[in-house]
Order: sequence, then structure tokens, then C-alpha cells
Amino acid sequence: MAMAASSALQQPDRCRLLAPLRRRRQAHHLLRMLPPPLLVPPRCRRGAVRFSSGDGGGKGGSAGAVEKRSVPAPVPEAAKEKGGEGAEEVEVAVAVDERKLELRWPPWEGLPERYRLMGATSLAFVICNMDKVNLSVAIIPMSHQYGWNSSTAGLVQSSFFWGYALSQLPGGWLAKLIGGRTVLKVGVLAWSLSTAVIPAVAGFMPGLVLSRILVGIGEGVSPSAATDLIARTIPIQERSRAVAVVFGGLSFGSVLGYLFAPPIIQNLGWESVFYIFGLLGVIWCIGFESIKELQSTDSEDNILNIEQSPTGSNGLISSPVSFKSSDPSLEEMKDSIKDVPWREFFKSKAVWAMIYVHFCGSWGHYTCLSWLPTYFSEELDLNLTEAAWVSILPPLGSMIITSIAAPFADNLISSGVDTTKVRKICQTIAFLSPAAFMMLSSVDLGLPPWVIVAFLTSGLALSSFALAGLYCTHQDISREYASILLGITNTVGAVPGIVGVALTGYLVDTTHSWSMSLFAPSIFFYLTGTVVWLAFFSSEPQDFNKSALDSLTESNQ
Repeated sequence: MAMAASSALQQPDRCRLLAPLRRRRQAHHLLRMLPPPLLVPPRCRRGAVRFSSGDGGGKGGSAGAVEKRSVPAPVPEAAKEKGGEGAEEVEVAVAVDERKLELRWPPWEGLPERYRLMGATSLAFVICNMDKVNLSVAIIPMSHQYGWNSSTAGLVQSSFFWGYALSQLPGGWLAKLIGGRTVLKVGVLAWSLSTAVIPAVAGFMPGLVLSRILVGIGEGVSPSAATDLIARTIPIQERSRAVAVVFGGLSFGSVLGYLFAPPIIQNLGWESVFYIFGLLGVIWCIGFESIKELQSTDSEDNILNIEQSPTGSNGLISSPVSFKSSDPSLEEMKDSIKDVPWREFFKSKAVWAMIYVHFCGSWGHYTCLSWLPTYFSEELDLNLTEAAWVSILPPLGSMIITSIAAPFADNLISSGVDTTKVRKICQTIAFLSPAAFMMLSSVDLGLPPWVIVAFLTSGLALSSFALAGLYCTHQDISREYASILLGITNTVGAVPGIVGVALTGYLVDTTHSWSMSLFAPSIFFYLTGTVVWLAFFSSEPQDFNKSALDSLTESNQ
């Protein structure tokens, strides 16, 4: 009895102790029933909803009453019904943490301008490679429909690189003159419309070749435009990651292209892949205009004052850089061409090393990009979908390696390692890795197909270390002329697309050996490119204007 009495006496205390817990649970239950507008407004930092009730003689009677404070939205009916259940007041504190509950839209709102630019540019490069690889998949049913052999198919695929090579120097010059933003937008629109007209001209070979040349011209100006944007807006400590994000979009575009092209072709016909992929570029141009309007409100990001050390290994950009928006006159355009120190570029051993290494890397990249689906289909006996999906693996691996290579290089530079040494390490990995794996794939070791696929995937994925090597060097050497330097090296780098892709098709027809046609030339260029890079390249900043002025002074004396 004593124990029972003691327990009864303790009951009110227990109720008092449990009351806060019950209120907390009730508050949580009511919060779950509150409509979304109640939780979102940033002005409502803290609100209270009070439910008052009585047993008939209070304010609210049995019906209860609801008092709202600092909460603009109405209280749901389910909450009102709580009012008649008891005599006590239940105060629900609604703490609104706007950092957690407020949805930010659009997602890039509040980001620094340079990050918005890099994200939009990377998306453009995704679409770029989708429009580049769609023909690599569609060429198989197109060849069957029109009766093309490997030589003709190689000619069709290589025509893209004719326009790509022709537009490199003009693209770099225009990016320097009017800004990379405008050049990029025009390039995306040009290649997208040219892609969409391919089905209409596919039966007429000159028209098909011309359309692919126009696609190449549109895509050819994009690397220089992106390099101009990176050089103007990104400090050297972030440059490897910026280049990786932007140019890494190419690998992601290859993945999406190889992933979606086969089912689109099989279900809707090969023509549809060009219509759909071309439309994506037009949509990007419309979206890019909205991003541009958002950027115009953040004026202090349009001009960057970032300090650079003399060595270029540490520190950021020195002089203020503003985006050019005025339309230059014809006279100004002529003067700008004359002002470029072309002769000084070609006096630099580092520039010559960049030119040759770009050529070597492009040979392996473009020939594999164009011919791997056919190689997997014929040599490994895979159907169209299997061959295309297996071709996804190298660019998918490249995306993974890129996410490793970029912070690896930036962290080394930030820790004080010489920039030249970092670029040499990364480019050496990018060349020796695919060379080694291609050697293993080309030798008849009786390996099963999946092992060969694994070798090629590993080698081509590791070649993405070039994004922290060669593709950062144009900005390292000269921020002012980075886009033109990339135009020079990329012009030579486009030659393998013209010669190598067509030559590979010809060699396949004559030798019937993929090892001699596809792998042997790539191995040769990877090895010689490594030697030249290690021997002659330096990432030290070069003042080409000063060199040109000194040369002019010496000639006048």
C-alpha cells in the first residue's frame, strides 16, 4: 500500500516531467502538417502558433481558439481540431532556419560569376562531344544504307576536322578581340544547326561533308573561347580544376552520346539522333542568355584584380581584366591582328613543344573516338548497342581520372612544387599510360575481349591527366594570349582528325589489321611526344610583347 501511495504521489511529477516531451512531439506532428509556404519565407525567422482551449468557461470554450503570431500562412484544419482536447495551452515554436528550409532558385544564384561561367561552358562542351560522337555510332547504319566502305566512312568522319582545324586561329583571335562569351555562344549555335541538317543532306556526299565541316567550325572556336574565359577569370591555384571541369565536359558528352545514341537510332531511326542532339544546343543558347542576365547584376565580379607573382608558380592574376562587349570596327580588327606577336610565339621552345604534344595527343584521341565503336563491333563481334555502350567506358573512366588529376595538380602547385614540374608529371602520365595499354592490346596474347576493353579503358582514361598538363599551359605561359596560343596548338592538333581518321580507315581496308591501323601510330606519337615534352617544355610565364619590342629595338639600331 505504501508503495502504491508513493507511486500515486509521484504520478503528477512524472506528468510534469513528460509534459515537455509531449509538447515537443505535438509540435513535430503539427509542423509536418503545416503547408510548405509556412516554412519557406525568409522573413519568418521565428513564429509561434498558440492553441488555447477550455472546458466550457474559457476563452475558446469547447471549440477552442487559435492565435497566430509571426506566421503569415493559415493554420490547417487538423491543427484547429486540437483545441478541444484539454485545458492546457500548447505553444508551438516554429523555428525556421532559412539556410536549410529556403530553396534557392535558380541553383546558381549567389555563386561567384566565374563559377557560373565555368558551369555553363562545361555544359556546352558536354553538348559539343555529343554532337561529335553521334556520327561515330550513326556511321554504322548509314554505311549499310548508303553502301559505304571503311575509306568512305573515314572520309565522312574526318570532314568534321577540316572545319575544326580551319577555325582554331580565327576562334582564338576573335576570343581575344570580342571575348570568349560571344564566340562560344555563336559556336554552339552554328554546330547545333549544322548537326540538325545532316539527315537532309546525307544522301548527297558534298552536302554531308559540308555540313560536318560546319559542325567542325562551330566546335573549333569553343576551346579557344573557353580558354579565354579561364585565363580572364580563374587564378592559377584553381586553374587545373577549372580546366578539368570545362574540358571534362567532353568526356561526359561522349558518355551521354554513346549511351543515348544507340536506343534513339534503333527506336526512331539514325536521322533522329541528329535532330535531338542539335536541338539541345539551341536550348543551351537560350539558357545561356538567362545566365548572362544574372551575371550582369554582379558587377564587381566582371573585373578581377588578382595578384600574380613574377614566377607564376604561386599567386593569382595581376592586372584588371574586363570582358569586352563593344563591337570593334574593321580598322580595330586589322590592328589587333598586327599587334599579335606571332613571330615571338614561334621563337619559344615551349610553344613548339606544346604544338607537337598537342598533335600527338590528338592522334590517339581522335582516331580512337572515331573508330572504337567500329573496332568493338568488328573485331570483338559486338552488335551496335553493345559496341556503343562499351565505347562509353573510356570517357567514363576519363571523368573519374579527371576528378583525381585536377586537385592532384592544384594541390602540388599550392604546396610550392614548381608549375613546370607539375605539368610535366601530369602530361607524362597522360602519354605513357595509353601507350603501354595499347601495346598490350595490339599484341596477340589470346586475351578475352573484356580484358582488351579493360586495357583500352584504363589507358584512355589515364590520358585525361593532360587536362592538368598540356591544357593548362596556355594560361600558364601567357594569360593575355592564352586563347591564341590554344588556337595555334589546336590547329595542328586538328590535323590528326583530318589525316589520322581517314588514314585509319584506309589502313583497315588495305592491311585488315586493327593493330597496325589504329594502335601502332598512336603508340609512336605518345612515346615521341613524351620525349619532346620532357626535353623542351617550360611553364614559366613569357612576356611576348616585351620580346617583340626588344626585337624591334634591335632591328632599328
